[in-house]
Amino acid sequence: MNKHAHHLHDRAISEDYAMEVNNLALLREPMPMPNPAFPIKIHPRWTSPVEVGSLLFPHHWHEHIEFLYFVSGKATIECGSVPYTFNAGDLCVVNSNELHYGIANDVDLSYYAMIVDLSLLHSHSEDAVERKFISPITENRILFHNKIASDGEIAGCMMAIHDELEREEIGYELAIKSHLYRLLSLLVRGHVATVRNREEYDYRIKELERLAPVFLEIDKRYKEKLTVQRLADLVGLSRFHFSRLFKQLTDKSLVEYINLVRINKSESMLRSMRMTISEVAHETGFNDIYYFSRTFKKLKKMSPSEWRNAARK
Repeated sequence: MNKHAHHLHDRAISEDYAMEVNNLALLREPMPMPNPAFPIKIHPRWTSPVEVGSLLFPHHWHEHIEFLYFVSGKATIECGSVPYTFNAGDLCVVNSNELHYGIANDVDLSYYAMIVDLSLLHSHSEDAVERKFISPITENRILFHNKIASDGEIAGCMMAIHDELEREEIGYELAIKSHLYRLLSLLVRGHVATVRNREEYDYRIKELERLAPVFLEIDKRYKEKLTVQRLADLVGLSRFHFSRLFKQLTDKSLVEYINLVRINKSESMLRSMRMTISEVAHETGFNDIYYFSRTFKKLKKMSPSEWRNAARK
């Protein structure tokens, strides 16, 4: 592609994004509630059989905190830039404004998804609970660990909320609030990952919105050669500023992040057994099978062939 054609291609991409987002963050998912006056919902238990390696949901983020409780099977959920494997009994906590996506690792996957707008717990006065916990959690200044393995008390709180929402008996709102407070107290006591100040929070949200087109471009075109310059131009930043900002938000360099996306995409292809490892490498953007194998082993702690054999068991 010559320089003029490349410029027109990039400009077309930019114009497409401008039309699609209308100046809003592309990956931000609106989260309407069934009852806006009581903003909490739990999706029906997800039990449909899926192909191993299929996408549960694409990269997105939203302002509400989300809890995924796994009843059976296995899944990989990436929060921020870190993939976690979840088994039956595990809970995934997706913090407010945190990029996340999911992949099924089992045909019999089953889980509940609860989304909570913590404004539900706001106090009308600036009391100690509001000041020390609710506001900082709502504003993403207190972040929780994404993976909580087999914690019966926390899982019990979530399922109690589910049961109250199902029955809607008189006083269910009071019961749900009490369970939510209990859930947050358990998280605050044992599962706080990071505490940020307000300035850090505001900065992260602003920059997350700025780079939304980049994450979507990588998801769509991970097979192609995606240079720092091309992606920096997409969001109007210098190469240096873009690289520094990308590292701050993902804790990875651009190459590391793209390789992670490619390796995650390769998992379903390896499971299918319809392609050779060389074909999988090529299909996910690796021109060198040895580089693909080294990268896969670095990220998955085993070679592609070992991973394929383990997935068949």
